[in-house]
Amino acid sequence: MKQKREFPSVTVTKKQEFSIRNGHPWVYEDELTQYPERVENGSLVDVFGQKGNYLGTGFWSGSSKIRIRILDHNANEKFDEAFFARRAGYAISYRRDVMGDDFSACRLVHGEADGLPGLTIDRYGDLLVSEVLSYGTDLHKKTIYEAIVHDLEASGESIRGLYERNEGELRKKEGLEQYKGWYDLEGKPHPDSVITEITENGIRYEVDVENGQKTGFFLDQKYNRLAVRKLARGKNVLDCCTHTGSFALNAAAGGAASVTAVDISDTALKMAEANAERNGMKDKLSFVQADLFDLLPRLIEEHAHYNFIILDPPAFTKSRRTFQHAKSGYQKINTMAMRLLPRGGYLATASCSHFMPTEEFREILKVSAQEAGVTLRIIEERHAAPDHPVIAAIPETDYLKFFLLQIL
Repeated sequence: MKQKREFPSVTVTKKQEFSIRNGHPWVYEDELTQYPERVENGSLVDVFGQKGNYLGTGFWSGSSKIRIRILDHNANEKFDEAFFARRAGYAISYRRDVMGDDFSACRLVHGEADGLPGLTIDRYGDLLVSEVLSYGTDLHKKTIYEAIVHDLEASGESIRGLYERNEGELRKKEGLEQYKGWYDLEGKPHPDSVITEITENGIRYEVDVENGQKTGFFLDQKYNRLAVRKLARGKNVLDCCTHTGSFALNAAAGGAASVTAVDISDTALKMAEANAERNGMKDKLSFVQADLFDLLPRLIEEHAHYNFIILDPPAFTKSRRTFQHAKSGYQKINTMAMRLLPRGGYLATASCSHFMPTEEFREILKVSAQEAGVTLRIIEERHAAPDHPVIAAIPETDYLKFFLLQIL
């Protein structure tokens, strides 16, 4: 590159160059062959190949194994406030297109999938909730937040506040402090409550943006819950790991004959019960506090009569080191569910870890069927709702796997 560059330059291996050219935005520490002795954390750096060819510009993360998160491959890009506001605008525009009437409760920014590394912003009506896991993005969050609020309010949407859930362990690796609390949006007082209400698939939920899981609610399964609802009529449903009761409530709304909602957490069950009462469905559901690995063998022994089981456990693996243990866990619960179900029964099963590739999860289901002595009919293979977009070159964005199956 002949033109003078204002950012520090780094050089990467041929392997990393191949990855970048194929669209992956992460540069790992051990793939750097040349870089300045001192680079300020969160600053922009230019990335070059072994022959001096420009590959892109990204944020430098001085204490993370992911040393660079590439923002763009355009050598003429300025990376000013207008750049980050533009990226935020693209993200909002996409959600308006794909979410339609569900735009009021959806993910507005999905990190690398929206070209804003390490940033999550979810919308719950007139409240926004964010998490920032990149030092560089954290330096530009004010511009991004203001652009999003301005965009929403310019189209008539009211935003009362933005709550930051910056508690993740990854912030430590980025050199960022951990905290949570209201962000000071210009001209807006902090809301007087962290509790709000959303409507999803016609069902109302209370969302606690301060204490709820992730940013307050799992928005990614929105349309998978709807798929369960369509199959639930007349079924005896067992919803394992019910959490907020969302799958159970959709099954009840779909006309299930009975719905049993199970969770190991008493707090989760109380929340699920409250949501059932909020929707006038408390008499349609029963609630059981139990460990899934203890409950399913007992139900098999008791010959319990369920013909629709939903398995939506928390991620069994959050690293490659625990993959084999997670694989064993997924296989065990799916095998037990298949043994419990009668011929013609239905199974909805999910994995929410990007360390569990789709092909591996499909193989687990195949082996589980063999162990249970059943044949599986795949009805649907689904992923996260489109507000959690998947980028083909970034497998980490394809984290949620969801299968609807029939036992034959």
